[in-house]
Amino acid sequence: MHIPDGYLSPSTCATLYAGSAPFWYTALQKMKRRLNTQAVPLLSVFAAFSFVIMMFNLPLPGGTTGHAVGMGIAAIVLGPWGAILAISVALTIQAIFFGDGGITALGANCFNMAIAGSLVAYALYRVIAGSAAMESTRRVVAAAIAGYCAINVSALLAAIEFGIQPMLFHDATGAPLYAPYPLHIAVPAMMIGHLTIAGLAEAIVSGGVVAYLQRAEPVLLKSTAPGASLDGATSRGLKPLWIALAALLVLTPLGILAAGAAWGEWMPEDFSSPQARQQIAAASSNQSPPIKAPEGLKKLASIWTAPMPRYAPPLLKSEKFGYFLSAMAGTGLILVVFLILGKLRT
Repeated sequence: MHIPDGYLSPSTCATLYAGSAPFWYTALQKMKRRLNTQAVPLLSVFAAFSFVIMMFNLPLPGGTTGHAVGMGIAAIVLGPWGAILAISVALTIQAIFFGDGGITALGANCFNMAIAGSLVAYALYRVIAGSAAMESTRRVVAAAIAGYCAINVSALLAAIEFGIQPMLFHDATGAPLYAPYPLHIAVPAMMIGHLTIAGLAEAIVSGGVVAYLQRAEPVLLKSTAPGASLDGATSRGLKPLWIALAALLVLTPLGILAAGAAWGEWMPEDFSSPQARQQIAAASSNQSPPIKAPEGLKKLASIWTAPMPRYAPPLLKSEKFGYFLSAMAGTGLILVVFLILGKLRT
């Protein structure tokens, strides 16, 4: 679901940056008063959680891969504005340092996942959970449904953005300049995997973490459950969350076990590789891709070279260790960003 550089036209990218900007501004304004309190470590741990959970690739129908995002649980604990800020930071670190998602497409990726995903998850959770007791199973179910719907809305937005490119941006012969597949291919190709595997993963993450927090740290659920009683419960800090995040970091090498690339995240050279072309076609309703990378895609794809592209530090020979090290580096960078934001606030 991370749209790379070159798959969206410059005007589409600019439009989605402009569409994201008011939400980023509002999120910063809403959270500014809390950036010198416990909100900094809380934002950090959920941004890091989102970053790490997105590294666990899952096999999807058609030979592609996908992942959960963590937008559901972030919106439930942090509220919509905190989730927008946390996930936007995670996506920015991914794009700049690891080449996961494009620099030009960062506005689109943030709009789809951090903004639309967080707002949908928050709204659905509040409506479905209602005034249920803090320990109610209804809140777990509400979280699972919110996460499932949020990631599918995000995937649908990405599919639409991919699918309108050939219609709006093509050369004189009709050849697409950016993303090559139209809506009737892009939408099912994206949605089948997210309506099944990736959506289920997001539901399990959202519902599972809420069930855990109900027992371990219910205070963290209070901001999106203002009418629910805590029965005298007090906060025991974020140590359990950091321990859980550390466990995920150790397990990150499992994230590379799923074979294949995510749909719409092919490299320009894949379009001229017989094996890659076969895989692209199989994931795209058996419609062959162009015989070479679209001109606009090829031009924009090289606009930024990440220091650790595809979570593979160049100096390391071990793919698994490089993946783990990238997870550690990304988590550290997220902590630095929020520490700087906290210092700027003071």
